[in-house]
Amino acid sequence: MSDRLLSSTSHNVAYWLGWGLSGLAIAFCVMDAIMKLLALPFVLEASDRIGFHGETVIRELGVILLTSTFLYAVPPTAMLGAVLLTGYLGGAVAAHLRLDDPLFTHVLSGVYGGLLVWGGLYLRDPRLRAIFPWRGSQAQPS
Repeated sequence: MSDRLLSSTSHNVAYWLGWGLSGLAIAFCVMDAIMKLLALPFVLEASDRIGFHGETVIRELGVILLTSTFLYAVPPTAMLGAVLLTGYLGGAVAAHLRLDDPLFTHVLSGVYGGLLVWGGLYLRDPRLRAIFPWRGSQAQPS
């Protein structure tokens, strides 16, 4: 097999794996945004516990999350969407950290989401890989 074919195949695998990871992130964010927009009782209770009070605030968070997710899902604005989602998820980490919630299930859930968002984007967008190249153990110093 030629190097060009191998390179093309690995690019295709990375691209589709990236969209798979991004799809998971998008699905989770859309589901969360819809639950916030509907102001479901269990969402209001959970949000109230972490310091976000009232239907208006929860719906505003839903709009912010849905908008950021939409920007992330559209390729030309995906990096902007990823940055906005990172800020949103960072706020979730801070809210849970301030309450001394369990580390791995609550506090780090925003970090897990961020890894999914950026990992998916990294694999599907060659521009991001060009900015942050993955350097294996075989990389030669310049």
